[in-house]
Amino acid sequence: MEKKIPLKDEAFLQHPILFVLVLVSALVIMDPLKMGPLGGREYRPVKHSIAPYKQVMESWPRDNQSRLGRLGKLEFVGEVFGPESLEFDNRGCGPYTGLADGRIVRWMGKDVGWETFALVTKNWSEKLCAKGTDSTTTKQWKVEMKCGRPLGLRFDKESGDLYIADAYYGLLVVGPEGGIANPLAAHVDGKPILFANDLDIHSNGSIFFTDTSQRYNRVDHFFILLEGEATGRLLRYDPPTKTTHVVLDGLAFPNGVQISRDQTFLLFTETTNCRLMKYWLEGPKTGLVEAVANLPGFPDNVRINEKGQFWVAIDCCRTPAQEIFSHNPWIRSVYFRLPVRMSFLARLMGMKMYTVISLFNDKGEILEVLEDRNGTVMKLVSEVREVNGKLWIGTVAHNHIATLPYP
Repeated sequence: MEKKIPLKDEAFLQHPILFVLVLVSALVIMDPLKMGPLGGREYRPVKHSIAPYKQVMESWPRDNQSRLGRLGKLEFVGEVFGPESLEFDNRGCGPYTGLADGRIVRWMGKDVGWETFALVTKNWSEKLCAKGTDSTTTKQWKVEMKCGRPLGLRFDKESGDLYIADAYYGLLVVGPEGGIANPLAAHVDGKPILFANDLDIHSNGSIFFTDTSQRYNRVDHFFILLEGEATGRLLRYDPPTKTTHVVLDGLAFPNGVQISRDQTFLLFTETTNCRLMKYWLEGPKTGLVEAVANLPGFPDNVRINEKGQFWVAIDCCRTPAQEIFSHNPWIRSVYFRLPVRMSFLARLMGMKMYTVISLFNDKGEILEVLEDRNGTVMKLVSEVREVNGKLWIGTVAHNHIATLPYP
Protein backbone atom coordinates (compact mmCIF):
# COMPACT_ATOMS: atom_id res chain seq x y z
CA MET A 1 0.00 0.00 0.00
CA GLU A 2 1.30 3.42 -0.92
CA LYS A 3 1.97 5.53 2.13
CA LYS A 4 0.46 9.02 2.01
CA ILE A 5 2.84 11.80 2.93
CA PRO A 6 1.17 14.86 4.52
CA LEU A 7 1.60 18.07 2.57
CA LYS A 8 3.70 20.72 4.25
CA ASP A 9 1.00 23.36 4.04
CA GLU A 10 -1.47 20.94 5.61
CA ALA A 11 0.91 20.46 8.52
CA PHE A 12 1.28 24.23 8.67
CA LEU A 13 -2.49 24.69 8.92
CA GLN A 14 -2.57 22.24 11.83
CA HIS A 15 -0.64 24.79 13.91
CA PRO A 16 -3.04 27.75 14.20
CA ILE A 17 -0.77 29.76 16.47
CA LEU A 18 2.05 29.63 13.93
CA PHE A 19 -0.41 30.50 11.17
CA VAL A 20 -1.69 33.53 13.10
CA LEU A 21 1.86 34.72 13.80
CA VAL A 22 2.74 34.54 10.11
CA LEU A 23 -0.48 36.32 9.19
CA VAL A 24 0.13 39.07 11.73
CA SER A 25 3.73 39.45 10.53
CA ALA A 26 2.51 39.83 6.97
CA LEU A 27 0.01 42.46 8.06
CA VAL A 28 2.72 44.31 9.95
CA ILE A 29 4.99 44.33 6.93
CA MET A 30 2.23 45.40 4.55
CA ASP A 31 0.32 47.68 6.96
CA PRO A 32 -2.72 47.64 4.64
CA LEU A 33 -4.72 50.06 6.79
CA LYS A 34 -1.78 52.51 6.80
CA MET A 35 -1.94 52.89 10.57
CA GLY A 36 1.82 53.03 11.16
CA PRO A 37 4.17 56.03 10.84
CA LEU A 38 5.10 55.08 7.29
CA GLY A 39 1.53 55.14 6.07
CA GLY A 40 2.21 52.75 3.19
CA ARG A 41 5.14 54.81 1.88
CA GLU A 42 8.27 53.38 0.35
CA TYR A 43 10.81 53.08 3.15
CA ARG A 44 14.54 52.59 2.63
CA PRO A 45 16.34 52.81 5.98
CA VAL A 46 20.14 52.89 5.87
CA LYS A 47 22.92 52.54 8.39
CA HIS A 48 24.27 55.86 9.61
CA SER A 49 26.98 57.10 11.92
CA ILE A 50 26.17 58.21 15.44
CA ALA A 51 28.38 58.42 18.51
CA PRO A 52 27.83 55.79 21.24
CA TYR A 53 24.97 56.69 23.54
CA LYS A 54 26.84 55.92 26.76
CA GLN A 55 29.91 57.88 25.70
CA VAL A 56 27.88 61.00 24.93
CA MET A 57 25.40 60.95 27.79
CA GLU A 58 27.89 60.16 30.57
CA SER A 59 30.06 63.15 29.64
CA TRP A 60 27.24 65.59 28.95
CA PRO A 61 26.68 68.16 31.76
CA ARG A 62 23.12 68.47 33.05
CA ASP A 63 21.19 71.49 34.22
CA ASN A 64 19.74 70.00 37.38
CA GLN A 65 17.86 73.21 38.13
CA SER A 66 16.11 73.20 34.73
CA ARG A 67 16.83 76.92 34.51
CA LEU A 68 15.28 77.46 31.09
CA GLY A 69 11.98 76.05 32.26
CA ARG A 70 12.13 77.82 35.61
CA LEU A 71 13.37 81.25 34.50
CA GLY A 72 12.25 81.42 30.89
CA LYS A 73 9.39 83.72 29.94
CA LEU A 74 6.72 83.14 27.31
CA GLU A 75 6.38 86.02 24.86
CA PHE A 76 3.75 86.81 22.21
CA VAL A 77 1.60 83.77 23.04
CA GLY A 78 -0.89 83.13 20.22
CA GLU A 79 0.56 85.98 18.14
CA VAL A 80 3.30 84.17 16.20
CA PHE A 81 2.99 80.70 14.69
CA GLY A 82 6.07 78.52 14.47
CA PRO A 83 8.73 81.26 14.75
CA GLU A 84 11.77 79.21 13.68
CA SER A 85 14.48 81.87 13.22
CA LEU A 86 14.83 85.23 14.98
CA GLU A 87 16.70 88.19 13.52
CA PHE A 88 17.33 91.87 14.28
CA ASP A 89 18.07 94.54 11.67
CA ASN A 90 21.07 96.87 11.53
CA ARG A 91 19.21 99.41 13.70
CA GLY A 92 18.61 96.79 16.38
CA CYS A 93 14.88 96.62 15.64
CA GLY A 94 13.03 93.35 15.88
CA PRO A 95 12.71 90.55 16.29
CA TYR A 96 11.87 89.51 12.75
CA THR A 97 10.74 85.93 12.30
CA GLY A 98 9.40 83.56 9.65
CA LEU A 99 6.05 81.96 10.39
CA ALA A 100 4.37 78.69 9.53
CA ASP A 101 1.77 80.54 7.45
CA GLY A 102 4.48 81.72 5.03
CA ARG A 103 4.97 85.30 6.24
CA ILE A 104 8.02 87.07 7.62
CA VAL A 105 6.84 89.43 10.35
CA ARG A 106 8.52 92.02 12.57
CA TRP A 107 7.75 93.35 16.02
CA MET A 108 6.98 97.07 15.93
CA GLY A 109 6.53 97.64 19.65
CA LYS A 110 3.53 97.40 21.94
CA ASP A 111 1.60 100.19 20.26
CA VAL A 112 1.71 98.58 16.80
CA GLY A 113 2.46 94.92 17.51
CA TRP A 114 3.45 92.51 14.75
CA GLU A 115 3.28 93.52 11.11
CA THR A 116 3.85 91.56 7.92
CA PHE A 117 7.28 92.53 6.58
CA ALA A 118 7.76 90.17 3.63
CA LEU A 119 6.35 87.26 1.67
CA VAL A 120 8.29 84.64 -0.28
CA THR A 121 5.68 84.27 -3.05
CA LYS A 122 2.95 86.21 -4.82
CA ASN A 123 0.76 83.13 -4.32
CA TRP A 124 0.21 84.08 -0.68
CA SER A 125 -3.29 85.01 0.42
CA GLU A 126 -4.85 85.24 3.85
CA LYS A 127 -7.70 82.96 2.83
CA LEU A 128 -5.40 80.20 1.59
CA CYS A 129 -2.48 80.47 3.99
CA ALA A 130 -3.48 81.98 7.33
CA LYS A 131 -4.60 79.13 9.59
CA GLY A 132 -4.07 81.00 12.86
CA THR A 133 -3.20 78.74 15.79
CA ASP A 134 -3.59 75.73 13.48
CA SER A 135 -0.58 76.91 11.47
CA THR A 136 1.75 74.72 13.53
CA THR A 137 -0.34 71.60 12.88
CA THR A 138 -0.70 69.28 9.90
CA LYS A 139 -3.55 71.46 8.59
CA GLN A 140 -0.93 73.93 7.33
CA TRP A 141 1.13 71.27 5.57
CA LYS A 142 -1.41 70.96 2.77
CA VAL A 143 -0.75 74.55 1.66
CA GLU A 144 2.91 75.02 2.66
CA MET A 145 4.22 74.38 -0.84
CA LYS A 146 2.10 77.26 -2.18
CA CYS A 147 2.40 79.65 0.76
CA GLY A 148 6.08 79.02 1.57
CA ARG A 149 7.75 78.20 4.85
CA PRO A 150 10.52 80.72 5.68
CA LEU A 151 13.04 79.11 8.02
CA GLY A 152 16.51 80.66 8.28
CA LEU A 153 16.77 84.49 8.30
CA ARG A 154 19.87 86.70 8.10
CA PHE A 155 20.33 90.43 7.63
CA ASP A 156 23.20 91.83 5.60
CA LYS A 157 24.27 94.42 8.16
CA GLU A 158 25.67 96.76 5.48
CA SER A 159 22.91 96.76 2.89
CA GLY A 160 20.01 96.04 5.23
CA ASP A 161 18.79 93.30 2.90
CA LEU A 162 17.17 90.28 4.52
CA TYR A 163 18.18 86.87 3.14
CA ILE A 164 15.72 84.03 3.56
CA ALA A 165 16.03 80.25 3.36
CA ASP A 166 12.55 79.03 2.50
CA ALA A 167 11.83 75.31 2.65
CA TYR A 168 10.07 75.36 -0.74
CA TYR A 169 11.20 78.49 -2.57
CA GLY A 170 14.91 78.18 -1.86
CA LEU A 171 17.18 81.14 -1.21
CA LEU A 172 15.59 84.59 -1.49
CA VAL A 173 16.30 88.21 -0.58
CA VAL A 174 14.14 91.21 0.25
CA GLY A 175 15.17 94.83 0.70
CA PRO A 176 15.11 96.84 3.95
CA GLU A 177 11.54 97.98 3.27
CA GLY A 178 10.20 94.46 2.84
CA GLY A 179 7.65 93.29 0.27
CA ILE A 180 7.76 90.26 -2.02
CA ALA A 181 11.15 88.56 -1.79
CA ASN A 182 13.23 88.01 -4.92
CA PRO A 183 14.34 84.42 -5.65
CA LEU A 184 18.09 83.81 -5.86
CA ALA A 185 18.55 80.05 -5.93
CA ALA A 186 15.94 77.35 -6.41
CA HIS A 187 18.15 74.91 -8.35
CA VAL A 188 21.73 73.70 -8.31
CA ASP A 189 23.38 71.68 -11.09
CA GLY A 190 20.03 71.59 -12.84
CA LYS A 191 18.25 69.91 -9.92
CA PRO A 192 15.70 71.55 -7.59
CA ILE A 193 16.57 72.54 -4.06
CA LEU A 194 13.93 70.56 -2.15
CA PHE A 195 14.46 71.74 1.40
CA ALA A 196 16.38 74.98 1.96
CA ASN A 197 16.77 75.26 5.72
CA ASP A 198 19.24 77.80 7.12
CA LEU A 199 21.91 80.24 5.89
CA ASP A 200 24.68 82.64 6.81
CA ILE A 201 26.46 85.44 4.95
CA HIS A 202 30.24 85.52 4.48
CA SER A 203 32.08 88.86 4.58
CA ASN A 204 32.85 88.44 0.87
CA GLY A 205 29.12 88.35 0.09
CA SER A 206 28.79 84.61 -0.47
CA ILE A 207 25.69 82.98 1.02
CA PHE A 208 26.17 79.55 2.55
CA PHE A 209 22.95 77.59 3.05
CA THR A 210 21.75 74.06 3.69
CA ASP A 211 19.55 71.86 1.50
CA THR A 212 18.41 69.23 3.98
CA SER A 213 17.52 66.44 1.56
CA GLN A 214 17.37 65.63 -2.13
CA ARG A 215 14.59 63.10 -1.49
CA TYR A 216 12.20 64.71 0.96
CA ASN A 217 10.76 68.17 1.46
CA ARG A 218 9.86 69.80 4.78
CA VAL A 219 6.43 68.20 5.08
CA ASP A 220 8.11 64.79 4.93
CA HIS A 221 11.11 65.77 7.05
CA PHE A 222 10.43 63.03 9.58
CA PHE A 223 11.22 60.36 6.99
CA ILE A 224 14.74 61.78 6.65
CA LEU A 225 15.27 60.91 10.30
CA LEU A 226 13.54 57.54 10.11
CA GLU A 227 15.57 56.42 7.10
CA GLY A 228 18.87 57.94 8.16
CA GLU A 229 19.33 58.95 4.54
CA ALA A 230 22.22 61.29 3.77
CA THR A 231 21.49 63.24 0.60
CA GLY A 232 21.66 66.69 2.23
CA ARG A 233 24.05 69.40 1.04
CA LEU A 234 25.83 72.56 2.05
CA LEU A 235 25.48 75.05 -0.81
CA ARG A 236 27.03 78.42 -1.65
CA TYR A 237 25.41 81.19 -3.65
CA ASP A 238 27.75 83.65 -5.40
CA PRO A 239 25.98 87.04 -5.87
CA PRO A 240 28.32 88.49 -8.56
CA THR A 241 27.82 85.52 -10.87
CA LYS A 242 24.34 84.58 -9.58
CA THR A 243 25.43 80.94 -9.46
CA THR A 244 24.96 78.24 -6.84
CA HIS A 245 27.62 75.64 -6.02
CA VAL A 246 27.69 72.41 -4.00
CA VAL A 247 30.20 72.77 -1.16
CA LEU A 248 29.48 69.47 0.64
CA ASP A 249 27.09 66.62 -0.08
CA GLY A 250 26.21 63.29 1.52
CA LEU A 251 25.08 65.00 4.73
CA ALA A 252 22.50 63.54 7.14
CA PHE A 253 19.87 66.25 7.69
CA PRO A 254 22.14 69.33 7.52
CA ASN A 255 20.33 72.07 9.35
CA GLY A 256 21.71 75.23 11.04
CA VAL A 257 24.65 77.23 9.62
CA GLN A 258 26.95 79.74 11.34
CA ILE A 259 30.19 81.32 10.09
CA SER A 260 32.85 82.07 12.70
CA ARG A 261 33.69 85.64 13.69
CA ASP A 262 37.07 85.50 11.89
CA GLN A 263 35.44 83.87 8.83
CA THR A 264 37.91 80.96 8.85
CA PHE A 265 35.30 78.22 9.32
CA LEU A 266 31.61 77.59 9.52
CA LEU A 267 29.65 75.34 11.82
CA PHE A 268 26.65 73.33 10.72
CA THR A 269 24.45 70.83 12.49
CA GLU A 270 23.64 67.31 11.33
CA THR A 271 20.30 66.58 12.96
CA THR A 272 20.11 62.85 12.19
CA ASN A 273 23.57 62.13 13.57
CA CYS A 274 23.15 64.44 16.59
CA ARG A 275 26.35 66.37 16.06
CA LEU A 276 27.88 69.78 15.44
CA MET A 277 30.26 69.90 12.45
CA LYS A 278 32.97 72.29 11.30
CA TYR A 279 33.89 73.10 7.69
CA TRP A 280 37.15 75.01 7.21
CA LEU A 281 36.96 77.99 4.84
CA GLU A 282 40.54 79.24 5.23
CA GLY A 283 43.95 78.15 6.48
CA PRO A 284 45.86 74.85 6.21
CA LYS A 285 42.67 72.81 6.73
CA THR A 286 40.66 74.54 4.00
CA GLY A 287 37.98 72.24 2.66
CA LEU A 288 38.18 69.74 5.54
CA VAL A 289 35.21 68.71 7.67
CA GLU A 290 35.50 67.85 11.36
CA ALA A 291 33.07 66.72 14.06
CA VAL A 292 33.14 69.42 16.75
CA ALA A 293 30.73 67.97 19.31
CA ASN A 294 28.43 64.98 19.72
CA LEU A 295 25.14 66.07 21.20
CA PRO A 296 22.57 64.46 23.51
CA GLY A 297 19.71 65.14 21.09
CA PHE A 298 18.70 66.49 17.71
CA PRO A 299 20.21 69.91 16.90
CA ASP A 300 18.55 72.62 14.86
CA ASN A 301 20.04 76.09 14.35
CA VAL A 302 23.37 77.41 15.60
CA ARG A 303 23.97 81.13 16.25
CA ILE A 304 27.00 83.16 17.31
CA ASN A 305 27.12 85.70 20.14
CA GLU A 306 29.25 88.84 20.48
CA LYS A 307 32.07 86.84 22.09
CA GLY A 308 32.35 84.48 19.14
CA GLN A 309 30.71 81.62 21.03
CA PHE A 310 27.96 79.44 19.61
CA TRP A 311 24.47 78.71 20.86
CA VAL A 312 23.02 75.41 19.66
CA ALA A 313 19.31 74.57 19.94
CA ILE A 314 18.77 70.88 20.76
CA ASP A 315 15.61 68.80 20.91
CA CYS A 316 16.54 66.32 23.60
CA CYS A 317 17.20 63.53 24.29
CA ARG A 318 18.70 60.44 22.72
CA THR A 319 17.93 56.93 23.97
CA PRO A 320 19.94 53.68 23.87
CA ALA A 321 17.48 52.35 21.29
CA GLN A 322 18.47 55.07 18.84
CA GLU A 323 22.01 53.76 18.64
CA ILE A 324 20.76 50.22 17.98
CA PHE A 325 18.39 51.46 15.28
CA SER A 326 21.08 53.55 13.58
CA HIS A 327 23.34 50.51 13.15
CA ASN A 328 20.57 48.05 12.22
CA PRO A 329 18.33 49.36 9.43
CA TRP A 330 16.40 46.06 9.29
CA ILE A 331 15.12 46.62 12.84
CA ARG A 332 13.85 50.05 11.84
CA SER A 333 12.25 48.55 8.75
CA VAL A 334 10.12 46.29 10.94
CA TYR A 335 9.59 48.59 13.93
CA PHE A 336 8.29 51.61 12.05
CA ARG A 337 5.92 49.46 10.00
CA LEU A 338 4.05 48.44 13.14
CA PRO A 339 0.43 49.59 12.78
CA VAL A 340 0.52 51.97 15.74
CA ARG A 341 1.02 55.71 16.16
CA MET A 342 4.52 57.18 16.11
CA SER A 343 4.00 58.77 19.53
CA PHE A 344 3.49 55.31 21.04
CA LEU A 345 6.52 53.86 19.25
CA ALA A 346 8.61 56.78 20.52
CA ARG A 347 7.54 56.13 24.11
CA LEU A 348 8.47 52.47 23.73
CA MET A 349 11.94 53.66 22.71
CA GLY A 350 12.13 55.71 25.91
CA MET A 351 11.89 59.08 24.18
CA LYS A 352 10.58 62.07 26.09
CA MET A 353 11.27 65.24 24.14
CA TYR A 354 12.27 68.44 25.87
CA THR A 355 14.43 71.48 25.19
CA VAL A 356 18.16 71.89 25.78
CA ILE A 357 20.19 74.91 24.68
CA SER A 358 23.97 74.80 24.88
CA LEU A 359 26.81 77.27 24.44
CA PHE A 360 30.09 76.13 22.83
CA ASN A 361 33.43 77.73 22.12
CA ASP A 362 35.12 77.32 18.74
CA LYS A 363 36.82 74.10 19.90
CA GLY A 364 33.53 72.42 20.74
CA GLU A 365 33.96 72.75 24.49
CA ILE A 366 30.70 73.13 26.41
CA LEU A 367 30.41 76.45 28.23
CA GLU A 368 26.76 76.40 29.27
CA VAL A 369 23.76 74.06 29.33
CA LEU A 370 20.20 75.25 29.99
CA GLU A 371 17.29 72.81 30.09
CA ASP A 372 13.51 72.86 30.19
CA ARG A 373 12.91 69.27 31.26
CA ASN A 374 9.16 69.59 31.73
CA GLY A 375 8.46 71.56 28.57
CA THR A 376 7.24 74.51 30.61
CA VAL A 377 8.57 77.07 28.14
CA MET A 378 9.24 74.89 25.10
CA LYS A 379 9.01 71.22 24.23
CA LEU A 380 10.74 71.75 20.88
CA VAL A 381 13.34 74.41 20.13
CA SER A 382 14.70 75.76 16.84
CA GLU A 383 17.06 78.65 17.56
CA VAL A 384 18.73 80.70 20.28
CA ARG A 385 19.85 84.30 19.75
CA GLU A 386 21.78 86.22 22.41
CA VAL A 387 20.99 89.95 22.13
CA ASN A 388 21.65 92.67 24.72
CA GLY A 389 21.70 90.46 27.79
CA LYS A 390 18.77 88.29 26.76
CA LEU A 391 18.31 84.97 25.00
CA TRP A 392 15.61 84.96 22.34
CA ILE A 393 14.40 81.43 21.69
CA GLY A 394 12.45 80.38 18.61
CA THR A 395 10.47 77.24 17.89
CA VAL A 396 9.10 75.74 14.71
CA ALA A 397 6.41 73.90 16.68
CA HIS A 398 4.76 76.40 19.03
CA ASN A 399 2.81 79.65 18.82
CA HIS A 400 5.11 81.79 20.94
CA ILE A 401 8.69 82.92 21.51
CA ALA A 402 10.59 82.51 24.78
CA THR A 403 13.12 84.83 26.41
CA LEU A 404 15.61 84.36 29.23
CA PRO A 405 17.91 86.96 30.88
CA TYR A 406 21.53 85.97 30.20
CA PRO A 407 24.06 85.85 31.63
